[in-house]
Amino acid sequence: MIPNERPVIADSLWTATANRVPDYPPLLGEARCDVAVIGGGFTGLSAALHLAETGAQVILLEAQQPGWGASGRNGGQINPGLKDGPGQILRSFGREQGQRMIEMSGKAADLVFALIDTHEIACDAQRPGWIRAAHTPKTLRTLHDLAADWTTQGAAVEPLDAAQIERLTGTSAYIGGLIDRRGGNLHPLNYALGLANAAEAAGARLHGQSPVQTLARDGQGYRVRTEKGAVLSDKVLIGTNAYTGDFHRPLAQSVLPVRSVQVATVPLSDNLRASILPQLNSLSDARRLLLYFRMDAHGRFIMGGRGTYSDASTQRQIDWLRQISVELFPQLEGTQWQHAWGGFVALTRDHYPHLHLLEPGVLAGLGYNGRGVAIATAMGRVMADWARGVPEQDLDFPLTPLKPLPFAFAREWMVEAEVLRLRLLDKLGV
Repeated sequence: MIPNERPVIADSLWTATANRVPDYPPLLGEARCDVAVIGGGFTGLSAALHLAETGAQVILLEAQQPGWGASGRNGGQINPGLKDGPGQILRSFGREQGQRMIEMSGKAADLVFALIDTHEIACDAQRPGWIRAAHTPKTLRTLHDLAADWTTQGAAVEPLDAAQIERLTGTSAYIGGLIDRRGGNLHPLNYALGLANAAEAAGARLHGQSPVQTLARDGQGYRVRTEKGAVLSDKVLIGTNAYTGDFHRPLAQSVLPVRSVQVATVPLSDNLRASILPQLNSLSDARRLLLYFRMDAHGRFIMGGRGTYSDASTQRQIDWLRQISVELFPQLEGTQWQHAWGGFVALTRDHYPHLHLLEPGVLAGLGYNGRGVAIATAMGRVMADWARGVPEQDLDFPLTPLKPLPFAFAREWMVEAEVLRLRLLDKLGV
C-alpha cells in the first residue's frame, strides 16, 4: 500500500512489487549546497543526478520518499513527444526554439533507456513501441497526420489501419491509429528508486520526510526551510508538479491536478497473455477521457483512466475501468482484479509542460499532462543545464511566465463538471 495515502487509491501494484531500498532520512539541522532540489519525482531526481555528475553539491528534499507521488504511481508508459506534433511546435515557438523542443521531447525516451542502461536500474524496461488508438474517423485522421508529421523528423512513427491495430492489441474496438517505436514501458516506482540511488551514488544528498515549509532569499542565495532543518543554496530547482501544495501557492495554482486511476489483474495465464497486446506494446487511446493500458513484465493486465476528486466517484471509476477492460477483451471475464490505485497528474491550459523562472535563482518545471516518465526525465536534465549556467536562449525548453489558472479556488468542482461533460462527448462519439 502507498503510505500516507487515502485507502481508495493506495493499493498500488508498483508499491507491492517495488525493489526493497532503505528510506532516505529527514533533513536535520542546517546544510549548505550549490543547488537545492525540491521534489523527489522524475524531474527532481533527474536534475539531481545530472547535476551531481558534473560535481555540483546537490541536496534533494522530498516530502515523503522518492517516487511517492505521480512518478511512482503512473502507468509506466515511456511516451516520447509532446501533445502537438512537430509542425505545430515550429509554428508556435519558431524554427530555432521549436526544433530544440522537438529534439528534446522526441529523444526523451532515448534518455530514459540510456539512464536505465548506464546505472543498471532494475525496472522491467521494455521497448516494443507505444500505440495510440483511434475509435472515430476524426481521431484516426488526426493520428495518421501526426504520424506523417513525425516522419518528417526521421522518427520511427507509423500509421496503423484497423487490421494492424487489432493484431497488435487483440481487440477490434479501434479502427486504426499509429505506433511510435521510440516508446516503451517500465516499472515506474523502481525507475524512480533507481534514479534516486544513482543520484546518491553520484554525490547528491537525498532527504525524505522533509516537506518544504518556506523558500526565501538569504543573502546571495536562498534558504529552504523544513520542519527540522534548512538548506542554504545558491540556486533552487522545484519539481513538485501536481503535489506542490501550499509552500508555493501561485505555482500550485498554475496547473490543474487531476486524479488518474488504475486497476491491475493477477498474472494471467499464458493463453490469455498471448491474446492481449502480444508484443507487449503500451497503448493510449484518443478519447477525451483517454484509456491507457498495457501488460506488466509478469503478465498482469493494467488499465488506467482519468478520475475525479471524491472517494465515491473514484470507486465508481475503478469499477468502470474493470468493466471497460472486459468489454475490450471479453476473455478477461472472470479474471481476478488484484490492485487499484491512483494519484494526481498536472494538466496545463496549453497542454505543454512549463519551465518558470520564479526568482533569479529559482526555476520550476511541471505540467506533464500525463506524459511524465519521458518528458519529466528530460525536463530534469534541462533544469540541471540551467542550474549549471547554460544561457536561457540555449536551453532545450523555453522559460515562460507563471500564470495561475483562473478560479483555482473552485477547481475541484470544475474538474468534476468537466469530466462529466467529456465523458458524455466520448459516449456520443463526437
